[in-house]
Amino acid sequence: MGSAVGLHQLIDEHYQGLYRYAYRLAGAAADAEDLTQEAFRKAIDRLPQLRDPDRAKAWLYRILRNAYLHRVRDAKRHRTVPLDAVGDFAERAPAEPPDIEPARLQEALDDLDEAFRTPLILFHFEEFSYADIAEQMGIPIGTVMSRIARGRAYLRTRLAPTAANGTHPPT
Repeated sequence: MGSAVGLHQLIDEHYQGLYRYAYRLAGAAADAEDLTQEAFRKAIDRLPQLRDPDRAKAWLYRILRNAYLHRVRDAKRHRTVPLDAVGDFAERAPAEPPDIEPARLQEALDDLDEAFRTPLILFHFEEFSYADIAEQMGIPIGTVMSRIARGRAYLRTRLAPTAANGTHPPT
């Protein structure tokens, strides 16, 4: 994987997915572009550390996530969600997905604490398995499942239409 051909293949295969992940994390196209570029720059510097090319996707996502977390810490923008605000933590079978405006979904994701947002994005948008998310984040699988359930509960509450008139609550 150390060759220029291998590097171009790595970028071609993973650029779009990394960009989507960065966009979901950062919430803005310019920030997503910067994060994606930073992740690939760091990956190039660390390419000799990639021992198993089959794990390149998880490795790149971890680099991007760490770059994002570093930016959040530097900007001191880290927000928290009180546990009582996320409601019932029980896993429920997802209903038919509602028709939600992408901007509203992104705004709700932006407001979700990073501890819940990252596993939710990796699972639903990037189709990582619980085991891959647990490995990437360095947490137990049960914690991954719990955080995904809590994140879903928060989003359900945040994005739910009001019963009276079918409109969305103010944001």
